[in-house]
Amino acid sequence: MAIRQLRVYTGPELESGGLKLMAAAPAANTVRVSLSEVLPLLADAVSSSRTWLSDFAEDEIEISADLHDVLQAYRHFRRPGA
Repeated sequence: MAIRQLRVYTGPELESGGLKLMAAAPAANTVRVSLSEVLPLLADAVSSSRTWLSDFAEDEIEISADLHDVLQAYRHFRRPGA
């Protein structure tokens, strides 16, 4: 009897002809900052109901896969009644 192993699908592999493609270079108008620098500012802005937050509500951010997994788990277990 074969043991089944589960794998998490993380999207298509970026490969072409056996060579891994490098991820797209960041846009010229981007800045890399640590989460510890941004979080306190965003938390304060949210708690103060700053209207400028709505200007960026649809902007996408790039986070690491492990942080995404942790946030998804947190969202799941944070639900009322969970």
